[in-house]
Amino acid sequence: MDFVEPKYVSLKDHPTYNEHWLQERILENPSLLGLGDLDVRDSERPQPSAGRLDLLLFDPETKTRYEVELQLGPTDESHLVRTLEYWDIERKRYPQYEHIAVIVAEDVTSRFLNVIGLFNQAIPLIAIQIRAVQVNGTLTLVATQVLRLMSLGTVEEEEGETVDRSFWERKASIESLQVCDDIVALINTIKPNIQAKYNKHYIGLTGRQGVQNFVAMRPRKAGFVIASFKIPFNEETDSIIEGSSLDKLPYEKQWRQFRVRIRKSDLDESGQVIRQLIVWAHEHFGVGG
Repeated sequence: MDFVEPKYVSLKDHPTYNEHWLQERILENPSLLGLGDLDVRDSERPQPSAGRLDLLLFDPETKTRYEVELQLGPTDESHLVRTLEYWDIERKRYPQYEHIAVIVAEDVTSRFLNVIGLFNQAIPLIAIQIRAVQVNGTLTLVATQVLRLMSLGTVEEEEGETVDRSFWERKASIESLQVCDDIVALINTIKPNIQAKYNKHYIGLTGRQGVQNFVAMRPRKAGFVIASFKIPFNEETDSIIEGSSLDKLPYEKQWRQFRVRIRKSDLDESGQVIRQLIVWAHEHFGVGG
């Protein structure tokens, strides 16, 4: 098989494939950005500051709005300020929705990635690097999230008191703790060196870089575990859980997590589904790891 080396095309320097062309492609197919199956709410949206928001995208499932700013070439100060300004205006005008700022540029430089990362700790902000690639005369767009949304901790995580395993043996059951052990073992096939972290209200995860709660477990006396997977809602994941032996609980929109009851038998019957949920949760868990 012959290998064809891709050729990167600079949109900033191209006479035809300009910012308007890029915007039209995203309007035609918002999923290009890798943010899920989003609807287009508006484009070139006028702002009180006399500017215009490039794209306003909307997730009808989670009622989340994405304020998207496009820039050809590398990121710069004005692009970042404009993105945050438009995000702030929209969230104040429509507080009934959740709002996420999105920076899209051909080159998210390391310097700006560090700066944006600081904002990401306090502001829901996503940075996407989008490249035009030409292969055999065909141009395609490749988008990569270089900075994902930081997963926010819950009140329970903030206030949780550290306990030991014997606490949960008394509160739950040895059988349900064995299910937790099996889940942690499965997690280690995906993310090595993960251990259970016993807290008063739930069992989380810890690793070499500290707390890694992309999965949280709550053992019960009846022998099952309520497991939470931090994954943004999507129909595919929902359908996969529905088709398994797992008992699906209502999705928690506030904390963006799927919840299921897992019994010992589920680890055999739906082990592959549980493993896939772990993979997705780890992929979406901020920038930690």
